[in-house]
Amino acid sequence: MLNLDRTLERPGATLRFALLDGDRRTVVLVHGAGMDHSMFTAQALALHRAGHQVVAYDQRGHGGSRLDPGIRFTGAAALDDLAALLDHLGLDRPALVGHSLGGNVAQALVRRDPSRAGALVVADSTWNTGPLSRGERTALRLAAPALSLIPASRLPGMLARASAATPDAVATTEAMFARMPKRSFLDVWRATVAFVDPDPDYRVPVPLGLVRGELDRTGNIATAMPEWAQVEGIDEHLIAGAGHVVTLDAPEATTTALLDLLASVPRA
Repeated sequence: MLNLDRTLERPGATLRFALLDGDRRTVVLVHGAGMDHSMFTAQALALHRAGHQVVAYDQRGHGGSRLDPGIRFTGAAALDDLAALLDHLGLDRPALVGHSLGGNVAQALVRRDPSRAGALVVADSTWNTGPLSRGERTALRLAAPALSLIPASRLPGMLARASAATPDAVATTEAMFARMPKRSFLDVWRATVAFVDPDPDYRVPVPLGLVRGELDRTGNIATAMPEWAQVEGIDEHLIAGAGHVVTLDAPEATTTALLDLLASVPRA
């Protein structure tokens, strides 16, 4: 786990983040729902060793980043937080690397303002602008009500077993999920779903990399990400033996894929 020794005050929240200095392209790591920056620890340290400047932070309501009393998590606020963090640090077109919800947030920022990023790497996240079948639309609509029926004591373990493939990753993921109250997690889930906004004509306007765990069966990721890669005309990086939480299931392979992707992007 990195030392999140810096803070950024935001409307309704205080964000905690770490900045690891480097001379190569800046990489901003955006973690998934219910997780925190530590899911990227192995990748952050490897990127730093390779000379990259690295920014890791906890999204509002996650890890060390707190919400003010009475404030609930929304996707719009999470998106504005990421933009504000880039502004606060004066970052010019960094590479955005987002996992799951973090991938949705990073996609949304690039879609809103392509000049904010020099590259986008999305790991195990649904395709914000991709097509949805009638069944997928129904599943998205019913997911939060279904999750709300699961007892709070069982929810972290159930979600961890669905998200991770290796015993160590399951245990780590369950511990992170258990820190978030059920109501807050449902807010985060609803925010994740809200980023899905199909647009058949949209193409990502910056260099794009896609990483997916071979065993990821959450949502529609196993079908959406390969289709996204085909539409964009790029190769998807499939990580063998990994589930949804690919950075914890297969940290070395995920780090290698990330370094390879970043090496292929010309510096602006």
